[in-house]
Amino acid sequence: MEAQLNTLVDAVRQAAADGRTLRLRGGGSKDFWGQSLTGEVLDTRVYRGIVSYEPSELVVTVRCGTPLAELEAALAEKGQCLAFEPPHFGEVATVGGMVAAGLSGPARATAGAVRDYVLGARFINGLGEHLTFGGQVMKNVAGYDVSRLMAGSWGTLGLITEVSLKVLPVAPAEATLMIAGLAQGYALDLLHRWGGQPLPLNASAWVRDTTAQPAADYLFVRLRGAVAAVQSATGKMAADAVALGAQVQAMDNLEAAQDWRASAEQSLEFFDAPNPEACLWRLSVPQTAPVLDLPYATYIEWQGAQRWLWAPATAAVPLRELAQSLGGHATLFRASATHVELDKVVGVNTPLDTVQDRIQQQLQKQFDPKGVFATGRMHPL
Repeated sequence: MEAQLNTLVDAVRQAAADGRTLRLRGGGSKDFWGQSLTGEVLDTRVYRGIVSYEPSELVVTVRCGTPLAELEAALAEKGQCLAFEPPHFGEVATVGGMVAAGLSGPARATAGAVRDYVLGARFINGLGEHLTFGGQVMKNVAGYDVSRLMAGSWGTLGLITEVSLKVLPVAPAEATLMIAGLAQGYALDLLHRWGGQPLPLNASAWVRDTTAQPAADYLFVRLRGAVAAVQSATGKMAADAVALGAQVQAMDNLEAAQDWRASAEQSLEFFDAPNPEACLWRLSVPQTAPVLDLPYATYIEWQGAQRWLWAPATAAVPLRELAQSLGGHATLFRASATHVELDKVVGVNTPLDTVQDRIQQQLQKQFDPKGVFATGRMHPL
């Protein structure tokens, strides 16, 4: 793999010398996201493979171009997994793209985010220098944790070549409850109450099924952990929901696993655009945020912290003002099918304040002084 690595290093060095911009790309499964996709594509898939895997140490080191599905299959053979359940958004997703995007699945609120599992990373900065930060153990960080900074950077700080990740054993027991007839406010209150108790609550999702007549509200909760803990919590949580007048049903684990996967991959019916003008918005707010006064259908995850809705791009200002009033932010996650560039005029991300903007610019300057990775993907150039 040394030749493939040198190819990537040389490409960055030449771009820096020529004053060209490079857009880092693995499988391209997340090309829909971002303010812009400018720059020449540098395909990272030439540098792939699992470098080392120590199941007993719960650590795996992987090259950037490795298919994410390949890594997950290798972990599954040893009864282990990526606890943050990263979405693929396609069969071609890569490990480098997973870290660069920093997106997590249904278990994020309890298991943690991608960055929480990054132990170390190697990457090529904007000068073509191949740098190493962190390592393969949790106690290796002294000072600024650069390796975790790469998570969610969307390829704007450097090209991740290798990453060491903490993995976890698959939980010995799992159960999913489908709770019907619980309005959003009651569902959030119940989730907040459960969150303050020693329960193995791993994931949640609330949605209103508008296809039913009349519309029906559903709360789904997933429990993971020791067999006794899951069994005990299942009974308690079911009783709490029934006491509020809801109906509770234990789902088949295989069926539930498919649904949770569909939630992560945004292939549930909710994620079908209701009209050609609709954009998918992601509101990140505190878990304890109340029901939001919005004229749009909402899909709620992460015990209330992540709220999805379809709204036109013109709703950017009120949505962001509402999210910011709660201490959160709103992201234009997917533009409409008909006006991609026009929609993004409102900005994919909530504009940074003065302090955050200065920090961002200084980071860019330190990692990429010549602007090789300045594609404008995260913020307008």
